Amino acid sequence: MFNRRQLLALGTAAATGAVAASLSKANAPAANAAAPAATDHAAHLGAAGEFAPRAAASGPVVTPFTQCMPVPPVLAPTSTVGGVDAYTIEVRPADVEIVPGLRTPAYTYAGHFTGPTIRARAGRPATVAFTNRLTTPTNVHLHGGHVAPDSDGHPMDQLAPGAAKVYEYPNTQRAATLWYHDHTHALEADHVYRGLHGFYLIEDPAERRLGLPSGDFDVPVMLRNAELDATGAFVFGGHPDNRTVVMANGKAQPYFPVAPRKYRFRLLNAALKHVFRLSLGGAEMTKIGTDGGLLPAPVPLTEVSISSGERVEVVIDFARWAGRGPVHLYDGDNPIIRFDVAPGRVADPSRVPPTLRPLPPLGTPTVERTVTMSMDMSLRPPIALMNGRPYDPSRADVSVRRGTTEIWNVVNEDLDPAFPFDHPFHMHLMQFRVIGRDGGPPLPEDAGLKDTVYVGPRGSVRLQVTFDTPFTGEYLAHCHFLEHSALGMMLRMDVLP
Repeated sequence: MFNRRQLLALGTAAATGAVAASLSKANAPAANAAAPAATDHAAHLGAAGEFAPRAAASGPVVTPFTQCMPVPPVLAPTSTVGGVDAYTIEVRPADVEIVPGLRTPAYTYAGHFTGPTIRARAGRPATVAFTNRLTTPTNVHLHGGHVAPDSDGHPMDQLAPGAAKVYEYPNTQRAATLWYHDHTHALEADHVYRGLHGFYLIEDPAERRLGLPSGDFDVPVMLRNAELDATGAFVFGGHPDNRTVVMANGKAQPYFPVAPRKYRFRLLNAALKHVFRLSLGGAEMTKIGTDGGLLPAPVPLTEVSISSGERVEVVIDFARWAGRGPVHLYDGDNPIIRFDVAPGRVADPSRVPPTLRPLPPLGTPTVERTVTMSMDMSLRPPIALMNGRPYDPSRADVSVRRGTTEIWNVVNEDLDPAFPFDHPFHMHLMQFRVIGRDGGPPLPEDAGLKDTVYVGPRGSVRLQVTFDTPFTGEYLAHCHFLEHSALGMMLRMDVLP
């Protein structure tokens, strides 16, 4: 029998079996066995005012702020012929160093635990040729991308070991922070957990003219967590509470040297199941963007929350801390990045203008529908449902007309207070606007263009989306706690002419 803690975890060790039982068409191999170990490295403030390490006996000791946070390398195109930027990436295993002195076997894009960043240009198409050097099937989803269905990373469109595929990205959307990751059905949680994730940034002239921090001062930061055993290996399929090794760009609790000036940080939550509650310990930062790009105006705040799959862009001005740092970025009470601020003063031509970028018009809705997310706890192992059914790739669950505007009421139907599941909702192909939450108006953090939105326990979100796309075909909507999607919490969304 499952106890309450195990049921709340819904680790993918159970998820893979559940999906295989309910979806015979998946035909996916079992995930790698998980090591039966846990770690707790959560730092605490010692008497001397320093953050000291703590760890369970079975896990690695993580001394905070002993590694510099790397910036993911920018991938150069292999060709620019015909106005198309062509890239090549191998999906391959590699040993990476997350905790100093330990080698962690990982799945990587081009050998990097945070895959290489692709900086694309709006209006200029790109192709990425992925070759699978793993011993398991894989595929690639450009999260937030407006792409044709055969380049969307459909869960059943898989690259067998040794196979290659060219994904086509038209980049016809406005500037935004996107990311690419594995979406192989029943294995997506395992593969992303082991490292198949990277940034894809779309840039355009309208954004460059604003004068925001750029170049070395525009830094993508991938946040996630994991459980490691004493050897440094990933422990997969356990309870999310045991994923206490918190990483920024693949390093456990790193430091990052900064100049006393403004920085733009593109923050991505790539954790399987975690909500980051980020702050500078009460100091102010400025939110400028979300999943689908810049907000209409900057928003000063002292805390920002991002659920799995979401992105938030903030500007932090370190000039106020020149010579009197460091500054810590916290997740709740846990410091996860230490910013070491250089002394003195430097020239800073960047700015945060009072007006950023207007949002596109909402359109006039002609269709309203309700989409539900829930867990069926009566089965062993349990399964995850959308509109009361687990995912079936042969079944069209929702059909929308290209060019129309719809309102979706996304409802978390897990009503049992003993199992308070939350579900971040992600729609492929399109960005949307949140127009209501829990029966009332949207919250301030709901502002802007979104493709992923947090739906709390027993909560609901009302969103509006216009399918202004040239593409038709099969797409998805699903919970972006990837262990839930692996359990079947996905629906097929067909876009019709």
